[in-house]
Amino acid sequence: MTIRVLLADDQRVVREGLALVLGLLPDVEVVGAAADGGEAVELAVRLRPDIVLMDLRMPRVDGVEATRRLKQRAPEVRVVVLTTYSDDRSVLEALRAGARGYLTKEAGGEEILAAMERVRRDGAALDPAVQHHVLNALHEPPPRDNDGLTPREVEVLALIAGGLSNGEIAARLHISEGTVKSHVNHLLAKIGGRDRAQAVAYAYKNKIVPG
Repeated sequence: MTIRVLLADDQRVVREGLALVLGLLPDVEVVGAAADGGEAVELAVRLRPDIVLMDLRMPRVDGVEATRRLKQRAPEVRVVVLTTYSDDRSVLEALRAGARGYLTKEAGGEEILAAMERVRRDGAALDPAVQHHVLNALHEPPPRDNDGLTPREVEVLALIAGGLSNGEIAARLHISEGTVKSHVNHLLAKIGGRDRAQAVAYAYKNKIVPG
């Protein structure tokens, strides 16, 4: 299916360049572009794209706050951060706000497409270049019992961190997708997470997957 994308970046040349690159990719439609976070939220609520490619540093409303507002107003719209910033604080703030993916602007068109496809399938996409920042920011020692997660929940969590969707996890573990959803809901409740991006951060923090 075609991925409908909204671009959010305060630099016109970046928006136009991204629109050009994405327009050359198969099954991608750029449905709009915003120059700041506030405009991105309003356009996303109206246009309901599948993905918002969100810069972090924008005037009036930055990308983190825009992501937080979208989580409340249009939770079905997924946010993939695309930014030049890959420091600890930026990565964690974006994930905590509800971003499902985090890429640097060094990513090429195929990388962006792969990340968007993964996120649309309810997966998460972290640029390898920023994964170690998650570990650095989440430096507290892991709880010994992983907050009471069962071995199966730990297994599901590791696969979520690997970017697999519920359907892919079900196929990998030879269980139903409904069972996977149940495991996801239970493990999120135990770790105090709201979404899969926070589950990924937890998995790296607690060394459930290698950094």
